[in-house]
Amino acid sequence: MKKTFSLSWKSSKQPRKQRKYKANVPLHLKRKFLSAHLGKELREKYKRRNFPLVSGDKVKIFTGQFKGKEGKIDRVALKRGRVYITGIERARKDGSKSMYPFQPSNLLIIELNLKDKKRKEALERNLKSEDKN
Repeated sequence: MKKTFSLSWKSSKQPRKQRKYKANVPLHLKRKFLSAHLGKELREKYKRRNFPLVSGDKVKIFTGQFKGKEGKIDRVALKRGRVYITGIERARKDGSKSMYPFQPSNLLIIELNLKDKKRKEALERNLKSEDKN
């Protein structure tokens, strides 16, 4: 196996190679791994199934001890591949509270944060290409 990251690598059946690929991805590409499914209304509106998460998106949690809760994304940790949601914390043994990390695959986007121009344009561009087909 190569030691450096390769963009031309397609896939492998071996889990160790899949894990290695995901671990060695540069941050600008790791961004795409942090995507979550869109809710029904958003999916119909924007004609796409998932979208990368950014802070400010409103999400619903699907699995784990916080299942069914909703909140806004506080921060996105690219290196860890995790998302932190405001208002959802766990208690430590010393009594202090810490933010709980979530995998994006366990979340559903209910409301998008469209304050970013590039993000808004990407959605509009996607809609225009769908209308042409």
